Amino acid sequence: MKKLFLLVLFAFSSLSVAQQLQYPQTKKLDAVDDYFGVKVPDPYRWLEDDTSKAVAQWVSEQNNVTFEYLAKIPFRDKIKKRLEQIYNYPKYSAPYRKGKYYIFTKNDGLQNQAVYYIQEGLNGTPEVLIDPNKLSSDGTVKLASLNFSKDAKYLAYGISRGGSDWREFYVMEVATRKLLSDHVTWGKFSGASWQGKGFFYSKYNPPADTLKFLSAKNENHKVYYHRLGTDQSQDELIFEDEANPLRFHNVSLTDDERFMILYISDRGKGKDGNSLFVRNVKKGEKEFKPLINQFDDVFGVVDNVGDKLLVSTNYKAPNERVLLIDPAKREEKDWKEILPEKTEPLEAVSTGGGKLFVTYLKDVSHRVYVYSLSGKLENEIQLPTLGTTGGVGGNNDDKVIFYTFTSFTFPTTIYKYDIKTKKSELFRSSEVAFIPQDFETEQVFYNSKDGTRVPMFIVHKKGIDLNEKNPTLVYGYGGFNVSTRPTFSSLLIALLEQGVVYCVANLRGGGEYGEKWHEAGTKLQKQNVFDDFIAAGEWLIANKYTSSEKIAMQGGSNGGLLVGAVMCQRPELFKVALPAVGVMDMLRFHKFTIGWNWKPDYGSSEDSAQFHAIYKYSPLHNLKEGVSYPATLATTADHDDRVVPAHSFKFMATLQEKHRGPNPVLIRIETKSGHGASNTAKQLATTADVYAFLLWNLGVEVK
Repeated sequence: MKKLFLLVLFAFSSLSVAQQLQYPQTKKLDAVDDYFGVKVPDPYRWLEDDTSKAVAQWVSEQNNVTFEYLAKIPFRDKIKKRLEQIYNYPKYSAPYRKGKYYIFTKNDGLQNQAVYYIQEGLNGTPEVLIDPNKLSSDGTVKLASLNFSKDAKYLAYGISRGGSDWREFYVMEVATRKLLSDHVTWGKFSGASWQGKGFFYSKYNPPADTLKFLSAKNENHKVYYHRLGTDQSQDELIFEDEANPLRFHNVSLTDDERFMILYISDRGKGKDGNSLFVRNVKKGEKEFKPLINQFDDVFGVVDNVGDKLLVSTNYKAPNERVLLIDPAKREEKDWKEILPEKTEPLEAVSTGGGKLFVTYLKDVSHRVYVYSLSGKLENEIQLPTLGTTGGVGGNNDDKVIFYTFTSFTFPTTIYKYDIKTKKSELFRSSEVAFIPQDFETEQVFYNSKDGTRVPMFIVHKKGIDLNEKNPTLVYGYGGFNVSTRPTFSSLLIALLEQGVVYCVANLRGGGEYGEKWHEAGTKLQKQNVFDDFIAAGEWLIANKYTSSEKIAMQGGSNGGLLVGAVMCQRPELFKVALPAVGVMDMLRFHKFTIGWNWKPDYGSSEDSAQFHAIYKYSPLHNLKEGVSYPATLATTADHDDRVVPAHSFKFMATLQEKHRGPNPVLIRIETKSGHGASNTAKQLATTADVYAFLLWNLGVEVK
């Protein structure tokens, strides 16, 4: 009787909190677009103005409502404390060698940014190279890139302010840690590629209205060379293409600096591949010569073997293969196949110690093999269990390399691999305050709407009952050839401890089964992604893991689009929706920053057939009047210049206007943060609020 009373009281309290909500009144303007004869209203377009005082006021009012709601959740602080406790352990990256130095990162536990360390040799004493926590008082300036000169005498590092994609570069003298006078601004989607006494980088011109730097469309990506000790105004323009303003241009060099590679992609025209241009620096070539001059397939230079280049590609190989190409004989008939295509997708290939390290993906788990540079299989690197590796590879003269391994309940662990003996040994493990044996991971396969077999990971406490009552969270992404693999997050443990069943659906649009799997979730076939996700929810309910009152969905960026589309198409299927930094206005995404870069996956509203397909699922345009939608907490940030926050603003204004029902529909807008959290404190605060909202609306009694 007491338990029943508590449950009734809990349900009443949850409902009363929702009933008290008064959403801000969002003004509507008369804005209408004509797409091939279809009139599409856009009354909340004024929310796209990220420098408007009216928008700032709207943000403040929305946050006031959201935080007032969150503050009434009785276990919110308890969740945050547990997150801080379980996240508070030393986190290391795998070390890598540059010259006589080894470099790695370490976060003591709750530091806002990981600190970069350097040591001479493997047995040297670690010293602080750069502490990003000292770059700003609030820890929101992040170290975004780190690039050493070949002799490790100099270091160029890029910083990001408040989570933005814009980069500023500085230069340090490594031995003395002295910061030099060099300062390069307006870099974007670029690191620093050293050659001689300077480095190459890519940048855009500053926006015409610099106040709009977080939302203005980015065009004309250029490559420059910066010489040490000079002002940026003297940097040499290496490459530009004004006739094609929606292309990316990046330069890199092979490990021995023999070849300079210019990558060009044409994603603004919906092309998913890239071209390659090459300069043989050793031969004194001054101009780039075309090696691959098309944009339909992906080509990536792995390294060089003498005067030839090892190239990975999906050309005539959807699962990718590795070729050896002589730039002096670039015709296809002269290419030599080093690693043929396999039935499993080739996910990563790199060199190190004179070997090829090749990672394949088999049913969404990694397998790592070592080959000779001529393509002869030498051995497999045995991994602890099904999971994900990272960083396999190194310098060509390395004797040992380091790599990481992780899985859902297997904290990130660093291993040392000896090139000569072909043996791995534990180098460093993580000490997380939880008991891995209390949890288990299973992989299931279910059929989507069209019969396609889709994999899904399910993680939960051991010994759960299949009684339809388990609180369940389903995560998905399904896009851009990204594979959603098993990885460890200590923050997830806080949910699993509360009995939450965590599921990852490996949807089409990702790269789990190669390029065909990716293409099956793009453009006119994008609906397959949503069907795959809906089928995951239906399978979990049919198999009694959960029920429609106990199931939630979560996704970020392209995954935020996924959540938005699914809650429009099946509002009754999920109880809670957690869209983060989502692409919600599918008709106008290409008009902001580098949104045009997404056309290869989404298509564009500027094409008639693609418009009609997009319009059918665009979250903003498919919310219906009078529907009871899931309890929704959308999250975004003011410095997100990848997916501008206007997407979430317009979607949530429309949802609050049209939603009819007891479920809260709220938006949480972070400041001085971007597409991802700009520091640890913001990550923990946001996660705590999302978890509290999730558990509260699923009716979980937090222990």
